Amino acid sequence: MEKKLTIAIVGATGAVGQQMLQCLEERQFDVNLKLLASSRSAGKVFTFNNQKVTVKELTENSFDDVDYALGATENDLAKKWIPWANAKGVVVVDNSSAFRLDENVPLVIPEINPEDIKKHNGIIANPNCATIIAMVALHELHKEYHIKRMIVSTYQAVSGAGVKGIQDLENQLKDPDAPCTAFPYPIAYNLIPQIGDFDENGISKEEWKMQNEARKMWHHPDLLVNCTCVRVPILRSHSESIFIECEKEVDVNQARELISKGQGTILKDDPQNKVYPMPLDTTDQDLVYVGRIRKDLTDPTGRSLALFCCGDQIRKGAATNAVQILEKLIQ
Repeated sequence: MEKKLTIAIVGATGAVGQQMLQCLEERQFDVNLKLLASSRSAGKVFTFNNQKVTVKELTENSFDDVDYALGATENDLAKKWIPWANAKGVVVVDNSSAFRLDENVPLVIPEINPEDIKKHNGIIANPNCATIIAMVALHELHKEYHIKRMIVSTYQAVSGAGVKGIQDLENQLKDPDAPCTAFPYPIAYNLIPQIGDFDENGISKEEWKMQNEARKMWHHPDLLVNCTCVRVPILRSHSESIFIECEKEVDVNQARELISKGQGTILKDDPQNKVYPMPLDTTDQDLVYVGRIRKDLTDPTGRSLALFCCGDQIRKGAATNAVQILEKLIQ
């Protein structure tokens, strides 16, 4: 009998790690599962395929019996443990940003550049959540019209900042004077136009990711992106307002048809009947909803288009995308 593969989830007790576990089960992975986390979380027990799995402490010796690993840790920790895994021959799909722009590490969205998976040297990087949502929404348009420039505003849920972000919102909704632990200002009844530190140009780290990562995955080094990232008082699912400028005139009806038939997208575009993407509708599922598709009236050439999209940043924006990469690796 063929030996079962062993899959490790590193950072298994966090929000993304837990979602990875759920996605593996939903997609009927028949594997041995190894859950790894810090010493504080060691001993916790979770269920996978009706079997109990105990979390073990992450150490240099954690990967002796592992074939593939899914990473759901912060950058500094990823840089520490991934070499341990690679030294044991383990291929890692990493959700941190530690290796995303490394020229020797493929950055992959399976609906967009699955062929890049084969170029790995032991690591495949998962893109930023907002980048995934935007690129899945835009990919069919890019193939048809070739996008030259994007202006993007993201409206990102508090869960993107982890458990503390959720706690801040919930606590401040009950008590507006509750302290801020995840954000520099109260998030309840508020918007915060900052995600990540700013550079000397006033552009945040999160805002740079949209340009740099999209360029890499589309193999489009000349793509121009102006992005503003905003934290909003929403528990889950990111939303994005996107303007694109293309190389040729865009037909709005054809654009709708392309999006309706695209991989990973669903068209929600009937504004007269109040049909458009919203975070509540996209929560806890894997499709990117796209709507509000319309010509940019400020562009007389007809080469520009506006749209609005939403997607679950914990699922498709992180865990599901990583599991989809793993599926193609195993195939």
